[in-house]
Amino acid sequence: MRLILESDPNPMKGLQSLLFLTISVHSFAQSQPALTRIAFGSCSNEELQDEMWTEIASQKPQLCILLGDNIYGDTHDMTWMRTQYDQQKNLPGYQLLLKTSRMIGTWDDHDYGRNDGGKFYTKRRESKEEFMRFMDIPDDDPIRRHDGIYSSHTFGPPGKQVKVILLDLRYFRDTTIRSTIPGRRYDPNPEGDMMGEEQWAWFENELKNSSADVHIIGSSIQLISNDHYWEKWGNFPKSRQRMFDLLVRYGPKNVVVISGDRHVAEISKIELPGLPKPLYDVTSSGLTHTWNTRDGSMPPDEKNSNRVGRLIVQKNYGLILIDWVAKDPVITFEIRGQGNAVWDKLVVR
Repeated sequence: MRLILESDPNPMKGLQSLLFLTISVHSFAQSQPALTRIAFGSCSNEELQDEMWTEIASQKPQLCILLGDNIYGDTHDMTWMRTQYDQQKNLPGYQLLLKTSRMIGTWDDHDYGRNDGGKFYTKRRESKEEFMRFMDIPDDDPIRRHDGIYSSHTFGPPGKQVKVILLDLRYFRDTTIRSTIPGRRYDPNPEGDMMGEEQWAWFENELKNSSADVHIIGSSIQLISNDHYWEKWGNFPKSRQRMFDLLVRYGPKNVVVISGDRHVAEISKIELPGLPKPLYDVTSSGLTHTWNTRDGSMPPDEKNSNRVGRLIVQKNYGLILIDWVAKDPVITFEIRGQGNAVWDKLVVR
């Protein structure tokens, strides 16, 4: 677009161009269809062909959110990392989903490149390049202008907008503390941080300036569940509390967390004083393998004092259904599996 300059012999022409652009952008926003079907999932091993991509595509989601472990490429060799990404991307089910749904996502440890890895992984910058290639990130995307892969996406017309905030919980994360207690992997790191100050400032700004009607926060690991001893926000208690405090301070409309990582699915709930509705964390994991497919045995009923519903060990993905008919949208969360199975369901009004 040509800007109006002092030397412009016809400034009204430039003004008309600006007005046309403004009207066009407004019209485009108004014409965007409201999101009503959103799929999400995590933990897809590209070596295991029996994935859930085709099942997800059958639900005809308008948007699909990948929550990490999108491949199992634990490596410092970026040639190998790219090979694994290409293998995943070329699977027929994944290609089918790409043709029918918009795809966005974040990473977790195995596609970041190091099991349970954080900011000291030496190939994090190179790994970011491979992630962006896999996700077809445009050259002008804001992700390319900052460290890490955190991102924000707003969909739908005013009054029916969904904002998806995808966090990066690897690139900036401090070191976890290995536990010496049998049966525990990690103890809390009392002073450690999950996101880094740059990402925290960005996240606060995304909440503060949001007018969206539904907010979905994509967290690769569980935020609310805090009784187990694996990876979780609770390993960095100051960061977990900081997240809760920001949500209470800005009170984003209809906010929910979606997470992965654990090779099980469950729905967790917490009441935060000052937040008008309970906060839910809907965990979906995994797309190709879960606890009961590792060695054929079923896991114990892992404790989660915040769980509502059941612990699901079948392969699964998540589906979010938004009903915009009411003044306040009705949001339904489903944990689904093969054969159109619905393993759990939650309706939030």
